[in-house]
Parts: sequence; C-alpha cells; structure tokens
Amino acid sequence: MSDGEHQQESKMEDANAPINIKVLTQTGEEVFFKIKRNTKLSKLQGAYASKVGKDVGSIRFLYDGARINDDDTPATLEMEDNDTIDVMVEQVGGSA
Repeated sequence: MSDGEHQQESKMEDANAPINIKVLTQTGEEVFFKIKRNTKLSKLQGAYASKVGKDVGSIRFLYDGARINDDDTPATLEMEDNDTIDVMVEQVGGSA
C-alpha cells in the first residue's frame, strides 16, 4: 500500500476555500480568524498582534507544539477547519 492511500478524505477541490482558525491564548481567550488555505499565517499573526495591541515580535504562535514560520500557510501545515493555534506572549520586563 502506498503512502498516498492513507490520506483522509481529500478536499483538494476546495483547496482555496477559507477555513476557520482558532487562536487560543494562555489565559483561555479564543479569537477566531477565517483565512484561505494559501494565505501566509504571518498575515494572521499581524492581525492578531494589532488586535491585542502587542508587537508581533513578542508573540509566539505554535501549531501542534511547533513554532509557525512567517511563510507557513494552513495548506503547508495541513491544517483542518477549526484547528487551534496556541499563542504565547513573551513577558518583557519586571513581571513578578
């Protein structure tokens, strides 16, 4: 059996359909984004950073425990509709 036969139901005809991505913060807040599968996730990261008033460089975005690169897309990460991205804000300065 070849590797290709193990794929889940393929939605290739829908390759450009938008999917919903949930961004989950350390405090349990959820923010939802709808983006196309070939949209760079750096766009989502920038939108999230401005929404929460933080510098995008101070926020780490993780998918399945791995840091998301600027040129990653939902397609390259094989994300599914309603997948979750974890957000970690790097604390700067004197937090006790």
